[in-house]
Amino acid sequence: MEEKNLTEVTEFFLLGFQISQDLRIFLFCLLLVVYWGTICGNLLIITLVSTSKNLHTPMYFFISQLSISDIVVTTDIVPNLLHILLNNGESITFIDCIAQFYLLCGSEAFECLLLTVMSYDRYVAICNPLRYSSIMTSGHCGILSMSCWLLGFSIILIHIIKTAQLNFCGSNVIDHLFCDVVPILELACSDTFIIHMEIYVIGFVVVFIPALIIVVSYTSIVRAVLRIPSSTGRQKAFSTCSSHLIVVSIFYWTIFTVYVVPTKGLTLTMSKILSLLYTVFTPLINPIIYSLRNKDIKKAIKGKLYKCLIW
Repeated sequence: MEEKNLTEVTEFFLLGFQISQDLRIFLFCLLLVVYWGTICGNLLIITLVSTSKNLHTPMYFFISQLSISDIVVTTDIVPNLLHILLNNGESITFIDCIAQFYLLCGSEAFECLLLTVMSYDRYVAICNPLRYSSIMTSGHCGILSMSCWLLGFSIILIHIIKTAQLNFCGSNVIDHLFCDVVPILELACSDTFIIHMEIYVIGFVVVFIPALIIVVSYTSIVRAVLRIPSSTGRQKAFSTCSSHLIVVSIFYWTIFTVYVVPTKGLTLTMSKILSLLYTVFTPLINPIIYSLRNKDIKKAIKGKLYKCLIW
């Protein structure tokens, strides 16, 4: 009788940051600037890679795919977050909440797989340079990229379907910035044991196995580079991997900090700030790293600016 008397939840209320109005306005302006910087930076990378002939290589193709994923993630989170900050909270329907959760998780899963493919690309380029052009063809790169998109979103879809089938019949208040796995499961009235098992399995397949492959790839790369006799050759080889290695380090550091490291000692505010790292600030940092540390992209930017000045 008690279960029948409980009202089924059809929408949630996202609290966001429970702070003073002045701080919310400051955070709104900051996130708005970061959002537009992220969109412009990643669109610049995509445009340069698609229009500059010297960037028509597998490495830059994968970088452009990473930029697409970053745009999806930040657009999925930030506009709604800005609305929450303006209104000190916002209602979101159950379907919209699940859709936001799906886009976020699917994009993050894709990025895990893509970073693994990018490490494989660097492995082939440094450890097997004579066969690089025959292995990393445009068709092969397209298949690898499409496989990452399909596999990432397909694996997450299974988890999303199971989550959407849970019963939500108690509180509908999510004390978070967006719809994420932990806040959603905390409100479920159904048994979430199977869902938690699925999370561990998906995490192992999408996060830990790719991370292991990246470590193995870079171990082989380091060994190959150290065998290069000249210091100039070693420096040049390492420079082709440095940007990717920095992006991988930042991505996995934020993911492990938010989802793997125990958060019992963290306040809700600190948990929210950590969530901002991989959903808002990491998509901004990625194009900055690739543009500031890459001579080819710098050259392409200068070429486009020169053409604009001539016209």
